[in-house]
Amino acid sequence: MAALSRGLALAHLGQGIAVENEADGGIVLCQTRRKLDTVAVGDQVLFAPVNAEQGRIEEILPRRSALLRPAKNGKTRLVAANLDAVFVVFAAQPPCDFLLLDQYLAVCENNRIGASLVFNKADLPVSDGIEQELAVYQQLGYPLYRVSAATGAGLESLVQALTGRVSIFTGQSGVGKSSLTNALIPNKQLKTNTISANTKHGRHTTTAATLYHLDQGGDLIDSPGVAIFGLAELSLQQLAVGYREFQPLLGQCQFNDCRHIQDKGCAIRAAAEQGKISIARYQRYLKLIEKMPAPVF
Repeated sequence: MAALSRGLALAHLGQGIAVENEADGGIVLCQTRRKLDTVAVGDQVLFAPVNAEQGRIEEILPRRSALLRPAKNGKTRLVAANLDAVFVVFAAQPPCDFLLLDQYLAVCENNRIGASLVFNKADLPVSDGIEQELAVYQQLGYPLYRVSAATGAGLESLVQALTGRVSIFTGQSGVGKSSLTNALIPNKQLKTNTISANTKHGRHTTTAATLYHLDQGGDLIDSPGVAIFGLAELSLQQLAVGYREFQPLLGQCQFNDCRHIQDKGCAIRAAAEQGKISIARYQRYLKLIEKMPAPVF
């Protein structure tokens, strides 16, 4: 068997995967060996070259992180692998969905992926209510970047945060994720066309996750078709861990199996009612419990 080459999965193209050869930077269209797990964009892989343009993935190297999203029939699908950071993009318009934002953050906390907030369209008016919510996230230690893809305001600080990391943007539809990506990768279409041309595959779909190298260093995974992460992989205990302000209180409840709803002696509920932690965040936690497919304890 020929020596295996190490590569980085850049994109799914039809039934193949565009893999960047670590040795020379060339892009190879690879099939996967049978019985191999699903390859995600961002995966480090070992592949056997068939010729200069084609290969076969033989092994997926260990991941440091993996991000999932809901799929059909209650299953999940891999979005990306080996992420260092998730940047949650939101804006005043469309109205901020803080429930969805909390869901993203809970998933990141449990997958040990750094999370930051990107408030786009910062050139538009912002209500006092939104500002109060933003202050809560900053107090919890989440970095907040106020930017405008339209005017370019704040992009320099965001670029610095992306440098040297593997990152992904997520957020509800209409908040400007694509506009931000295009502003940060001005030659994005050229890079996309290069991947397709080098693999002789033609254009790949705009909903396919694609990894782009940033000019200043670091990688950005653009996944236009992904608006949500799923809670299906989280238990009730893990959802509670996903709230940073809950973490110091988790061992203080009267009962070990406390669900932090109406349970007697619940330290988290008491802290929320006493104003020691955000009552709005606690109420959204209760709503997320209702969205979970099946509580597991």
